[in-house]
Amino acid sequence: MTTHSKTALNTLIAGAFAATMTLGASAANAEETAVQHEKCYGVVKAGKNDCGNANGSHSCAGMAATDAEAGEWINLPKGICERLAGGSLEPAADHADDDATDADHEDHGDDADHDHAH
Repeated sequence: MTTHSKTALNTLIAGAFAATMTLGASAANAEETAVQHEKCYGVVKAGKNDCGNANGSHSCAGMAATDAEAGEWINLPKGICERLAGGSLEPAADHADDDATDADHEDHGDDADHDHAH
């Protein structure tokens, strides 16, 4: 094989390799683009939310005040949210005030109207 033939063969092989790598990269990009995402509420760390709170308390990314706030969301690949503890596809009502209200309405039986001082 002559030097000219070797150079031509090497060029052909390099071109085929480059074309294969380009096609592989294009296929990988197409798969990444095809991944569907969904809003996942209730799993965001403070300051790491993707956009505004569902209750309208703010309208910007990075403004979540506390971890796992019910109205804060992050964009995740479809199907992941429902696998996370606390994850929801719908914003949950903030029930922080409900605990005190529920305690006020618990059934205390006959003792509810009596003074407990002995």
